[in-house]
Amino acid sequence: MNQYLKAKQGEFKNAIDFFKKDISSLRTGRANPGMLEGGQADAYGVKTPLNGLASISVPDGKSMVVTPWDRNIVKDIEKAIVEANLGLGITNEGDKTRLSVPPMTEENRKELVKKLSDKMEAARIAIRQVRDEIKGDIEEAEENKEIGEDDRFRFIKELDEEVGKRNEEIREIRDGKEEEIMKV
Repeated sequence: MNQYLKAKQGEFKNAIDFFKKDISSLRTGRANPGMLEGGQADAYGVKTPLNGLASISVPDGKSMVVTPWDRNIVKDIEKAIVEANLGLGITNEGDKTRLSVPPMTEENRKELVKKLSDKMEAARIAIRQVRDEIKGDIEEAEENKEIGEDDRFRFIKELDEEVGKRNEEIREIRDGKEEEIMKV
């Protein structure tokens, strides 16, 4: 692996990690604490992530229980979940909030698969941007006579192979998530 590719390995990994985190919040037919990952409640005058205010448990595949560490912010957490518009049934039980995951319709599943494809395309664009940066560095090095033409072709070939592997990895992650979404 050439030095230009090595220098940007972290950026490839970051793009894939972001994609994984981004799709973890997509709803499947099962309850998953990751669904609340992006939710923030306005507690104590500050926007705070839900997992920083409460414990989130999954007693069964169709429900979650959000138990705040401070009983005074149950309403704030409930409001944040409603605003997140996740399509969950919300029941305030006084000291905790119970969320029920309604069964998904075929239409919901297809809509989620579309969102998943959009998120995959965004990840592929991020990979492509890293590729363009590396390619620019390689071409600049050739112009500055740091590497020869043969090295440039070899380095760009290595880069294209690496980008192909990363895109395949993104596609496999997407396919796994799609299977999870479409499972009835």
